[in-house]
Amino acid sequence: MTKRFYIITRDLHLYVGLFFAPFILLFSISVFFLVHSWLPGGKPEPQSPRVISNLTLPPDLETLDGRARVDALQAALPLLGLAGEIGFVRHIPKKRRLEFSVSVPGRDTSVELSLADRTATVTRHETGIWDGLVALHKSPGQHLVAIRMNWWPMRVWRWFADGTVYLLFFISLSGIYLWAVLRAERAVGLVLLAAGALSFLGIVYAVIH
Repeated sequence: MTKRFYIITRDLHLYVGLFFAPFILLFSISVFFLVHSWLPGGKPEPQSPRVISNLTLPPDLETLDGRARVDALQAALPLLGLAGEIGFVRHIPKKRRLEFSVSVPGRDTSVELSLADRTATVTRHETGIWDGLVALHKSPGQHLVAIRMNWWPMRVWRWFADGTVYLLFFISLSGIYLWAVLRAERAVGLVLLAAGALSFLGIVYAVIH
C-alpha cells in the first residue's frame, strides 16, 4: 500500500507539475514586471477617439449602481463594438455622463458615455502583451470585488488562477513527501528547508519592522 501510494504521488507530482508549468511561468514573468514597474518596448500612444451616436441605452442607467450598473453596461458594449472587463464606473450627474474603462489583456479602452445625447466617445489604447500578463496576474485579486469578473473570459481565468494555487500546494506537499521517503536525501533536504524557512522569516521580519 505504501509503495503504491508513493508511485501514485510521484506520478501526480510529475504530470500535474508539467501541466501547470506554463501557468507558473506566466505568474513568474508577470510578477517580475509588476515588481519592477517596467515593460519592454514602452507604451504606444492611444488611438484617435471615435464617436458613436444614436445609441439605444438602458433607460435606468442613471439610477443603477454597483454591479447592476456594470451588468447593464456589459449588455450595451456590443453597440460600441467592444468586449472586455469593465472597471470602475465614474458617474457625473451634473453632466449626465458615465466614464469607465473596458480592458482585455493587452488593451485598455476608455469610454465617455453621454446619457443626454446618447453618444459615446471611445478611445482605444494598446498596452501590449507584457502589460497583458501583468493584468492577468492582478485580476484574481480583491480590488473592486463588487464589480470584478464581469466578463466571462476573466471568470474562466479566475478558476485557472485558483487551480494553479491549489495545485502548487499539492506539488509542494507531495514534493516534501517524496523527499522524506528517500533516506539518502534527508540530510541535504533538511538543510535546504531550514535555509528556506530562515530566509522567509528574515524577509517577513524586515518587512514588518
